[in-house]
Amino acid sequence: MTLSRRTLTLAVSAAAFCLAAQGALAADKIALVAKSSGNGFFVAAHQGAQEAAKALGGVEIVLASPAKATAEGQIEVINTLIAQNVKAIVVSANDPDALVPVLKKAMARGIKVVSFDSAVRKDGRLVHLAPSSNALIGQKLVSLTTDAIGSSGEIAVLSATAQATNQNLWIAEMKKALAQPAAKGLKLVSVVYGDDQTDKSYREAQGLLKSYPNLKAIVAPTTVGVAAAAKAVQDEKKVGQVFVTGLGLPSEMAGHVHSGVVKSFAIWNPIDLGYCAVYIAHGLVSGKATVSVGAKIGVGRVGTVTLDTNNEAVMAEPFTYDAGNVDKFAKFF
Repeated sequence: MTLSRRTLTLAVSAAAFCLAAQGALAADKIALVAKSSGNGFFVAAHQGAQEAAKALGGVEIVLASPAKATAEGQIEVINTLIAQNVKAIVVSANDPDALVPVLKKAMARGIKVVSFDSAVRKDGRLVHLAPSSNALIGQKLVSLTTDAIGSSGEIAVLSATAQATNQNLWIAEMKKALAQPAAKGLKLVSVVYGDDQTDKSYREAQGLLKSYPNLKAIVAPTTVGVAAAAKAVQDEKKVGQVFVTGLGLPSEMAGHVHSGVVKSFAIWNPIDLGYCAVYIAHGLVSGKATVSVGAKIGVGRVGTVTLDTNNEAVMAEPFTYDAGNVDKFAKFF
């Protein structure tokens, strides 16, 4: 049988399409599960994850997040990812314990599980990547506070969810730093929770301003909370009377720095965090990375991280942003 030129062209095109589809299917799917959708921190982390996928080759990033920062929402998302048979799940936990059963189910199916930012309990993941050490973060939060208001005055904390692993550890370390002689003049009057929702965080900040008329600072170790608190202080016309600091994104905080509500704040680079987490997950999927005390795992342009006795690794210490550098970094995240 003789094929016409048109038929032959169609056949070749179809074959090429099939090969391309097979190539796409062959990519290792690594899912990035954020605390909630629309959170700027995780949008930046997703950007880093995509950079890692491009650098590694043969990796497809699947961004999957619940609408609100709840453990139930993440469990539903993870069950869907298990059904999709992704190769790895990289998750920032809304609850360290509640996610363990579904993540154990994932690991039983051969899916590699890495937590980052906010840890999952050790039996629910293979590796945890902390953006920084808890002690350094707690100390940094106190240092930022004293930079803003000096060594005395009433302060309050606006956190994410009451169950957020990372938030609770950082607040505990912050309390240790507050107990030191250099910070004895600072009085922590309240810890409130905005559940990483802008509206609720804003209302909680307003509540602090009304409940504590002598309040000098609101410290928010959450990117959603710190921006909401800064807006509340500005709206209540307390600029210069109450300062806001904590962990925030330069793109969201630049205006508050220039308005005078915020003198300085800190954050690690979420782009690098997403990048490193994907490198670790890919190392586990490919078998190039091993999980053992002291094991070093390559994380591309960032270098290497080292696992401790809890199979946790630290990426870097927090970096301070202020009027001198915030605009430069706001262009990136």
